[in-house]
Amino acid sequence: MSFFNNNSLEGESTTTQIENTTDVKHPQGQPHWYSPQAGIYHSKHPPIHLPTNAFLDVVSFIFSKTHNGVSALIDSTSGFTISYSELYPLVKSMASGLHQMGISQGDVVLILLPNSIYFPVVFFGVLYLGAIVTTMNPLSSLSEIKKQTLDCNTILAFTVINAVEKLNALGIPVIGVPENIGSDSTQIGSSDFYKLISSNPNWVPRPVIHHQDTAAIMYSSGTTGTSKGVVLTHRNFVAMIELFVGFEASQYEYMCTENVYLAVLPMFHIYGLSLFVMGLLSLGTKIVVMRKFDANEMVKAIDMYKVTHFPVVPPLLTALTARAKSVGGSVCKSLKQVSCGAAPLSRKSIEEFLQILPHVDFIQGYGLTESTAVGTRGFNSEKLHNYYSIGLLAPNMEARVVDWVTGSFLPPGRSGELWLRGPAIMKGYLNNNEATAMTVDEDGWLRTGDIVYFDEEGYLHIFDRLKEIIKYKGFQIAPAELEAVLVSHPDILDAAVTAAKDAETGEVPMAFVVKKPGVLLSEAAVIDHVAKQVAPYKKVRKVMFTQSIPKSAAGKILRRELRSLTSRM
Repeated sequence: MSFFNNNSLEGESTTTQIENTTDVKHPQGQPHWYSPQAGIYHSKHPPIHLPTNAFLDVVSFIFSKTHNGVSALIDSTSGFTISYSELYPLVKSMASGLHQMGISQGDVVLILLPNSIYFPVVFFGVLYLGAIVTTMNPLSSLSEIKKQTLDCNTILAFTVINAVEKLNALGIPVIGVPENIGSDSTQIGSSDFYKLISSNPNWVPRPVIHHQDTAAIMYSSGTTGTSKGVVLTHRNFVAMIELFVGFEASQYEYMCTENVYLAVLPMFHIYGLSLFVMGLLSLGTKIVVMRKFDANEMVKAIDMYKVTHFPVVPPLLTALTARAKSVGGSVCKSLKQVSCGAAPLSRKSIEEFLQILPHVDFIQGYGLTESTAVGTRGFNSEKLHNYYSIGLLAPNMEARVVDWVTGSFLPPGRSGELWLRGPAIMKGYLNNNEATAMTVDEDGWLRTGDIVYFDEEGYLHIFDRLKEIIKYKGFQIAPAELEAVLVSHPDILDAAVTAAKDAETGEVPMAFVVKKPGVLLSEAAVIDHVAKQVAPYKKVRKVMFTQSIPKSAAGKILRRELRSLTSRM
């Protein structure tokens, strides 16, 4: 559910518009940004006016923004570039080609791609028609892809060229997107993808798109259970651009068009999608796109393209710190800010980074797929360096901290479950009214499942979470999904999965397995059984054989007991 979590994430170095937190108190002694009667925390930032046009779609909104940006997207390997002057015509050509293929308003198109300078072109082309995008990790297994495409009724897919044949089993048209940008113009020129982006941009009709129409279906594991489709609207994305990316940019003195971002985070994830596919392109910022992660290539790209901003997840931060340390800190001189998110980050990792790259601003924050990446924003000023908090509530956002036993609202300094409310909160879960009602109440409060507290200055701190989702390298893994795979093994009677701490990745999936009496079943066999049926990042990494799985009277797996076992290992 969360993509920014537990001492991790994206924020901004803020020098303006931060209100003094200690000069005004309620009569009850509480700060003015907290309402004790309603139990509501208000953003300390002034509210931002959001567009009120009910027929404003996010593509029109982004391309209506004026800026002096030159290079929009640069492939880090080849240097092949899409300029801002080329971007919108390419989007309209893509939309025109899709229209000629029969794609129309309300249709769902799957983007199954690694990072690519063409990812935003496909994304915007689909949304231009009023159609809907759903994304997936390109490493997903065929069975996972089939499940999602059936769930959201996908009628077309984009993937890498060497995966087209595999996806033909889906029974829908599949378009191959070239990976080697600019290196094989003959192959690209004869491809179906080239025909799409070469279509006449003037042959595409614009449907009437309401701001509450669905723009994307992003899959998230939520607080419990298997993966669910998070329905995000055009209005959600407009709010994200204004309250997350645009607001962050407004806090800096330098021009957005002077910023250079390195896109290593996956564009199919809400974190990368918000930044590299939408938000930054509304500001005229240059985005250097890495197709796949390589530590040496990462540092080389930072220095070659003079990258100023690098959003990361913990393993990327660790790799960056190690690489900079190995060369004595003589790299990454252009970097101004690194922001970390998507998984827990240790205090040690933060301190090592600050020691090796002291000239780089480091911040964190918090957001969720269900909140369209909007939540809190961290910042550092000349007088205050708050590296370990995940920041202040974003503009226009409200929060509650709720005692998960009694349901009472808690003041600053008291820990409870975080609830969020604001214009970026999802429309709901796809075809799952029950899960939606359990997550978002009648008043629009999103129950995040994360245990937090606000300090007396209004900064949010996360130190635990109620939810059971495992965070492996920033990816979400639902234990229930792996448990279903485990118990499908003929020699396994029962199984449970929980997170085991891992110094390198944060957490790894660990399986507790009850095998049939008398059978010979090894840890390697269990790991191999799961690996054959799930994406690589979901693989079980550790196995413990046990006599029984601890469960409540209602049959619910007691994961806290399992986690206590892993902590002693």
